[in-house]
Amino acid sequence: MARRSINLTDLLHEYLVANSVREPALLTRLRAETEPLEMAGMQISPEQGQFMRLLVELIGAKRTIEVGTFTGYSSLAVALSLPADGQIVACDVNREWTDIARRYWAEAGVAGKIDLRLAPARETLDAMIAAGEQGRYDFAFIDADKKNYDAYYERCLQLVRIGGLLAIDNVLWNGKVIDPSAHDEDTSAIRALNAKIAKDERVSVSLVPIGDGLTLARKR
Repeated sequence: MARRSINLTDLLHEYLVANSVREPALLTRLRAETEPLEMAGMQISPEQGQFMRLLVELIGAKRTIEVGTFTGYSSLAVALSLPADGQIVACDVNREWTDIARRYWAEAGVAGKIDLRLAPARETLDAMIAAGEQGRYDFAFIDADKKNYDAYYERCLQLVRIGGLLAIDNVLWNGKVIDPSAHDEDTSAIRALNAKIAKDERVSVSLVPIGDGLTLARKR
């Protein structure tokens, strides 16, 4: 019986991946193409991608939101688990990175499921709310600029239905959230949102130590 989450050594992580991760070859190729990029660290791990696919299947999601698309790994992973009429509204501002994503979406045959909106995510989400789309989405994944995390959380909470799920990435921020000397804008924003969600009675919450920390918030 364990009283806390186990510390994953490199060898134990390799075992975890070898004995649980079923990564489609296309996702493996996308990771390999992303790896040389300067910002490759923004890509989620294969075990997190698979975990998100399972979550989407468990809640029977059809309409989803992604805030922060990068080269498309997370959106491709989710799209592969959506039904044929499923949809992802993908928010990003970088055409170069998302052009890579588009190639892989097309090759996987899921491009028709993904509505990429190249604009600041706050503007996209505000437009969706103004269009009366509150409560129409099943799942939202937030993985973009950290200073706007609270704004993304509040908007996605409006757009997701009761019983829907928000997944918020990087909430452990490589350990900086507990570093008393770290007072930069991003770290402070993550700390503030973590503290807020922990007490937010609008949601049921669990912070899962996968990847760089993933908060799951189910709308009540």
